[in-house]
Amino acid sequence: MNIYIGNLDYGVTEADLNNAFGEFGTVSKSNVITDKFTGRSKGFGFVEMPNDAEATEAISSLNQTELNGRKISVNEARPREERPASRPRY
Repeated sequence: MNIYIGNLDYGVTEADLNNAFGEFGTVSKSNVITDKFTGRSKGFGFVEMPNDAEATEAISSLNQTELNGRKISVNEARPREERPASRPRY
């Protein structure tokens, strides 16, 4: 299951997400989304957990709890929406 984590502190790392979600089961992948120009966190990320029961428990246990001093929002990630291709700028 792919899990969305919002309202992350800008200092949260993928290792922090692995530690927090790893308490509930196996984490196959974690990703903090960063700005492609500055490299700074955008304040949200994703965690993938292969076991749906563990993922569901992690979501219910961690939603609206504090991580690095900020109350995070945790829920099942929605599929990514296809965006129209941008027009080239001249």
